Amino acid sequence: MLKPEDLRTVFMGTPEFAVGSLQGLLDSGIHLVGVYTQPDRPKGRGKKLAASPVKQLALEHEIPVYQPQKLRDSAAVEELRQLQPDLIIVVAYGQILPQAVLDMPRYHCINVHASLLPKYRGAAPINKAIIDGETETGVTTMLMDVGLDTGDMLVKRSLDIGKNETSGELHDRLALLGRDVLEETLQQLCSGALVTEKQNDELSCYAPMMKKEDGLIDWHRSAEDIHNQVRGLDPWPGAYTYLDGEVLKIATTTVNLDVSGEPGTILSADKAGVCVACGAGALNIGELQLPGKKRLSAMNFLSGRPLFVGTQLEQP
Repeated sequence: MLKPEDLRTVFMGTPEFAVGSLQGLLDSGIHLVGVYTQPDRPKGRGKKLAASPVKQLALEHEIPVYQPQKLRDSAAVEELRQLQPDLIIVVAYGQILPQAVLDMPRYHCINVHASLLPKYRGAAPINKAIIDGETETGVTTMLMDVGLDTGDMLVKRSLDIGKNETSGELHDRLALLGRDVLEETLQQLCSGALVTEKQNDELSCYAPMMKKEDGLIDWHRSAEDIHNQVRGLDPWPGAYTYLDGEVLKIATTTVNLDVSGEPGTILSADKAGVCVACGAGALNIGELQLPGKKRLSAMNFLSGRPLFVGTQLEQP
């Protein structure tokens, strides 16, 4: 039976989502010989280079950090080979692993993916599950292959999605679940109990990376669909419409099926919120934001920028 400390392990990850999984590995006592993360990026108004959340945690624990621009470059592959990894664990790294890397560790490359595979392969499974109105999602660990999230599944755990839950809120819960699922996967690997399951490609769907233009609201769609779009894109890139030619971001919405009107028309605007007619039903908006301004509650927004019943929110 293997012990975690017997496994020379390389961790690959970049954003906050991966931090919990890395901390879980640290707590397990696994032999971490290196952490790979994306190169430092400009951040904030000063555009100063900032380390990724994963890099910050690795440095706190004095683990060697590697940040190749392209992992597929032969020099980067050789540098990784020198670490002699028995196991590579990947959590939202942000680069595609070449076959030479996939073939390197004897205990495989294991990925932690934030969906119930084979559904929602791709870069934005959390956002897309909410946008599609799913009521359940989860985390799956899998053996990596050259395909996009197509490898054999290992451990899968689910959780319910709240009807008003945002992608930011779900992200945080899935990050915690990802740590637990990875811990269970590692325990099964060490005990020899790990079982693989092929994915059914016929049940798969794709979750591409979100773009700012995905946030543009079509008020002719149903209130339910728009509500899912708003919460699925919160906090980024954000859902938006146009008011007097200005971008108006909206958030914290609920569905109202008791009223109706011409799509995009403001039906009411008071301290309780802003209600806008949709193709079916209406949308109650709790928070709004104009360019260069902070996101404000409806009450605070309206105190500085009144909205009148009958105003039409525009398409560009």
